[in-house]
Amino acid sequence: MLLRLQKYIADQGLASRRRAERLIGEGKVKVNDKIITKLGTKVDPTKDKIEVQSQKSALPENNQKVYIILNKPIDYISSASHAQGKSVLDLINNHNYLGRSKLSVNARLYPVGRLDKDSEGLILLTNDGALANRLTHPRYEHEKEYEVVIDRPLTRDAKFILTKGMSVADENYQGIKINREFNKGRKTIVTIILKEGKNRQIRKMFGALGYNIITLRRTRLGKLKLGVLPVGKWRLAKLSDII
Repeated sequence: MLLRLQKYIADQGLASRRRAERLIGEGKVKVNDKIITKLGTKVDPTKDKIEVQSQKSALPENNQKVYIILNKPIDYISSASHAQGKSVLDLINNHNYLGRSKLSVNARLYPVGRLDKDSEGLILLTNDGALANRLTHPRYEHEKEYEVVIDRPLTRDAKFILTKGMSVADENYQGIKINREFNKGRKTIVTIILKEGKNRQIRKMFGALGYNIITLRRTRLGKLKLGVLPVGKWRLAKLSDII
């Protein structure tokens, strides 16, 4: 998906939209090692290497990095914007904090990567733009683990196609790793791992093979695990928990 360069920089927490435009105009942004000065330049975050020379404006005054793990409920958008619905940022408050004491987070947070509105599970929010880029850029190949509940068992042919990769509506998807599969009543629970993570990739791949996804939950991002964190709750994490 193509995005305007200044929007991508702002979405990653590297700077505000206005500050991002200034950085581009000052020649402090590179795309694939080439300095970009034209506003409105579009980039593909899944393919392009994007570097921002100055990131100080997006951080708190004490330069403190903040890392928050949230168990996202269904119907919340993984975005800092409310343009398409309720944002995951609405959940970052004292009521939902999994701790005994009250905690105020003043940093400007952004979700790392995307988890669609109909899915739930682990979302990392941070003001560390460099980490966000490292976790989401395909060249770093950070694993993402999901628990997928489907309406029937996977056939041998379906497993082969899913693990080898496939094309859906002219979009090519890398193969996924199937960790385990077990039946629970009429439903089948499949644990999968992928490194690519294109928009709605899991739903498109399973749907193209005729499977109905009942629930989709992300349980791990890199080293960071969801664990037993309740839905809608959040807690602080350390950088060492993530990479």
